Amino acid sequence: MTVGDVDLVALAQTGDAGALGVLLSRHEAGMRAVAVSLLGFGPDAEDAVQDAMVTALRRVGEVRDPAAVGPWLRTIVRNNARMTLRAPRPVPVAEPEWFAQPATNSPTPEEALDSGALRDWVWHAIGELSEPDRLVTLLRYFSDASSYEQIAAVCGVPVGTVRSRLSHARRALAGGLRTAATSSHADVGAAADARWREGVDMIATAMRGDFDQVIHDTWWPDAQMVVPGGPRGGRDFAIRGMTSDLQAGVRQRLRNVVASGDVLIWETDLISPPDDPEHCPPAALWVQMLRAGRVRQLTLFHPVPARL
Repeated sequence: MTVGDVDLVALAQTGDAGALGVLLSRHEAGMRAVAVSLLGFGPDAEDAVQDAMVTALRRVGEVRDPAAVGPWLRTIVRNNARMTLRAPRPVPVAEPEWFAQPATNSPTPEEALDSGALRDWVWHAIGELSEPDRLVTLLRYFSDASSYEQIAAVCGVPVGTVRSRLSHARRALAGGLRTAATSSHADVGAAADARWREGVDMIATAMRGDFDQVIHDTWWPDAQMVVPGGPRGGRDFAIRGMTSDLQAGVRQRLRNVVASGDVLIWETDLISPPDDPEHCPPAALWVQMLRAGRVRQLTLFHPVPARL
């Protein structure tokens, strides 16, 4: 017996990735028709559909009228397509407002994901991506460095490569949903809490002037620090940079931690000294690539705030 949309939505909202996969397969043709009608045949239309599938992963819990899930999915595609048409230059297909950087008092992407029924499946699927695809996915959907240009700067690759990697990641996530099994996946909550506490402790240690201890405990001896568009160096280079900031009166406060496999991202607020309020940018992104749990490369980037 064919299961109806109402029952599939109910199952998806309880964490059944397979049910959501069936829903997306059932409505994929209609979603693609909307994209093609607005964007024509080509990669932009395919991106709009794939983005809608990734959005559905994280927003299915918001569906209030399960019988209208088809129009809901097509609306997400339509919003993506319209944002693409309004873009003044080549940019990634824009996500609906839910995927945009949060406004004040709005839930962060991490908080919204944590409240979603498919959280564990999503993080399992992201963990199955290749490291390059996983990195651009985490930056795009879970950090302030979310524009193609900023992701390209962090990764040290052309914008076209970022677009290709994100497209590949979305296809993998959408394809995984189409064939998703109903088996459970590990609860990521405990691991996320541990990463957060670890980051808080390390930043606190650094702010006390003991960044060299953090480096010694968590970095490989041959680890590299990279500043996009600037210098690079080893552990001594990183220690000198932090020491210089501390001596200038700069402080950092951990705001966000995102981790999957050997990719660990910290987002910090930079607090300039009172007598020099413009001393440093307002935020920093620490992109840490790990090997056996220790840092093999840190890319330090200052994201540009999104324009309102």
